[in-house]
Amino acid sequence: MSDTRLQRSLRVTFLGMAANVLLAGGKLFAGIVGHSHALVADAFESFADIVGSIIVWRGIVVASKPADEDHPYGHGKAEPIAAAVISTLLLLAAAGIGLHALREVITPTPGPGPRPFTLLVLLGVLVVKEVLFRYVQCEGEAVQSAAVKSDAWHHRSDAVTSLAAAIGITISLVGGPRFAGADSVAAVVAAAVIAWNGWSLLRPALEELMDATPDPLLTEHIRVIASAVPGVDAIEKCFARKMGYHLFVDMHVHVDPLMTVERSHRLAHEVKDTVRAQLPHVHDVLIHIEPARPV
Repeated sequence: MSDTRLQRSLRVTFLGMAANVLLAGGKLFAGIVGHSHALVADAFESFADIVGSIIVWRGIVVASKPADEDHPYGHGKAEPIAAAVISTLLLLAAAGIGLHALREVITPTPGPGPRPFTLLVLLGVLVVKEVLFRYVQCEGEAVQSAAVKSDAWHHRSDAVTSLAAAIGITISLVGGPRFAGADSVAAVVAAAVIAWNGWSLLRPALEELMDATPDPLLTEHIRVIASAVPGVDAIEKCFARKMGYHLFVDMHVHVDPLMTVERSHRLAHEVKDTVRAQLPHVHDVLIHIEPARPV
């Protein structure tokens, strides 16, 4: 990972951590004082975000380490591992929030409904979290970090829970005691949305850990670049796998059967250098030379 990419990734991660600490504390206090189950649930989701941001931070730092004797391909897998852990935390948070809120829907706890000021707190949180989501998501796309993008969706899930809680509290305030349970129903809906986001983020992280092809169009583009190098007869196989920000490519290159070993060796380097020059995120290209089949 380049220094610039590392700095950008860490900057957005620390920004998210600072925001989550402030918002989680404020929501928990307001939820307890304002008698809002949805706001308390939202606060705990923010505390999960803090843990997630710490995991992203460590994942980015580990992924930035250069290759060594024990990790010849580098430490890039730390990013999808961090993304998978964060996604799992989202699923666990959704399960905890959903079960607690569902119990309140089935057997409501006697007590006053949510107070009006909790709605203002949630609307403020919603605005802050949506702005954070857009900023962190943009940075995650720019640096191509699965961990940072997962952290962005933590902010979006927090915004969704805040929106659901705001709707539930509004219904409770407008409808009166008869609709006091709307606050808990909103928490159940928010939990479902969080669970969906968690699963949506977990799948690509697992695919990267399993070395799934990043994008078939990208592989085809690599084929086209390699085929255009003078002396290359054909590209038989071409595979790519993602390691953090970098791509590692394996390909079989067909050349003239009468080509000397020295010339085929130079040609392999030409293919590798050409691919890396046109696609800077390709870290290495492993080439197997084969004799071209007669027509």
